Amino acid sequence: MSGTEIERLIQLLAKLPGLGPRSARRAALTLIRKRDALLVPLAQAMEHAAATVRPCPVCGNLDSASPCAICADGRRDAAILCVVEDVADLWAMERSGAFRGRYHVLGGTLSALAGIGPDDLAIGQLLARVRAGGIREVILATNATVEGQTTAHYLADLLADAGVPVSQLAHGMPMGGELDYLDDGTLGWALKSRKPVG
Repeated sequence: MSGTEIERLIQLLAKLPGLGPRSARRAALTLIRKRDALLVPLAQAMEHAAATVRPCPVCGNLDSASPCAICADGRRDAAILCVVEDVADLWAMERSGAFRGRYHVLGGTLSALAGIGPDDLAIGQLLARVRAGGIREVILATNATVEGQTTAHYLADLLADAGVPVSQLAHGMPMGGELDYLDDGTLGWALKSRKPVG
C-alpha cells in the first residue's frame, strides 16, 4: 500500500470509536472503491456538518438549528427535564421513544482523578434553568458508573432546595453500564421505573 493521502485517511478513520487500524483500512478501501457512491457524499456531508452543527444554547444537544429541534418542539413537556452526561446519552434516550420532555447535557461527569469539577460541566446552566421556574421534575439519567452516580448525588444535593422533585433512572440499568450501549427496552423500562433521590 502506498500514498500519503490513503495513509492519512486510514489514520483518521482509526481514531473513530470502534475502528482499529485493521477496520480503518477496510473502511478506507471501501470508501475509495466506491468513491462516487460513498466517499464524495460522505466528504460533502462531513463538510456541511462541520460548518453547521453546533451545541444547542439551551440544552447542549448537537443540531444545525438553534435552539435544537427537541427544544423547539412545542409538543414536548417543557416541565420535565432529563439530565444526561453527554449527547450520545440524549440520543440513546430518544431512540427508546420513552421520554417526551426536554433535556440538559452536562458535558461529562465529576471525576477527581481526571480533574473534572463542577465548573467544567454545565451544572450552573442546569441550576439556572431550574431556578427560572416552570420545571416540575428533574430526572437524573447519569450512567450507572461510579462517576455517574457521584455526579447524580452531587446534583441531587444541589437541587434539594429548588423545590422541584428530583428522580433518578431505576436500576434496570446494569452497574457499570452506559446509556448509549443499552437496548431500547431496558432504557425505556429504566426511565418508567425511575425513583426519587434521597
